[in-house]
Amino acid sequence: MAKIFCVANQKGGVGKTTTTVNLAAGLAKVGQRVLVVDLDPQGNATMGSGIDKRALELSVYDVLLESASVAEAKQHSEKAGYDVLGANRELAGAEVELVELERRERRLKTALAAASADYDFILIDCPPSLSMLTLNGLCCAHGVVVPMQCEYFALEGLSDLVNTIKQVHANLNADLQIIGLLRVMFDPRITLQNQVSDQLKAHFGDKVFDTVIPRNVRLAEAPSYGLPGVVFDPSSKGAQAFVDFAREMVRRIATM
Repeated sequence: MAKIFCVANQKGGVGKTTTTVNLAAGLAKVGQRVLVVDLDPQGNATMGSGIDKRALELSVYDVLLESASVAEAKQHSEKAGYDVLGANRELAGAEVELVELERRERRLKTALAAASADYDFILIDCPPSLSMLTLNGLCCAHGVVVPMQCEYFALEGLSDLVNTIKQVHANLNADLQIIGLLRVMFDPRITLQNQVSDQLKAHFGDKVFDTVIPRNVRLAEAPSYGLPGVVFDPSSKGAQAFVDFAREMVRRIATM
């Protein structure tokens, strides 16, 4: 059975999609079977995995409305080495349509349960807002991976996310927990970033992943080529950090 993780943070621009696609590519490199679920109507995780969101015949939208299964809607990214349940602008409409449907926050959970045996990891790229789409992701996940920059405002956003996770845990998904905080876009030369990093470790302890993702221009360039950075430039510091992170995830899951 697959372990299902949301990559979530209510603050925008913190590298959720970059984390999702590069962790997926890193896990694929260390021999794991991975499905990426793109729950963001912008479809960035879809494009960043080398799949054209404009050409999707079936997407996560169809899966949420139960007009297609995961097996029918998924696509394999040859270059990246994992499967993708893609998204495009249609998904923005699902937000409105889901409101009136039964089991509206558990649609994705039902769909993924049918495909769970085919994968070791399912990674869900959530939109930055707390929407019906994010709620679907949180309701089916075993845990949340939180990418965050070591900056003051990131700490503010983190407290909001922790409260959201507590509410979902209490009311909708008793399995949900924070798996870990991933420090991304980290520059050790900046004093503030080191201070915030120390604060995170002091407050969250072993919930902070050992791996740190450095600020790296190759990771930023990779999406324009439709590739995760791990595939685009495997020798870059950012790519190597994500492969290390993938190994750390596999170890952490083994002890859960």
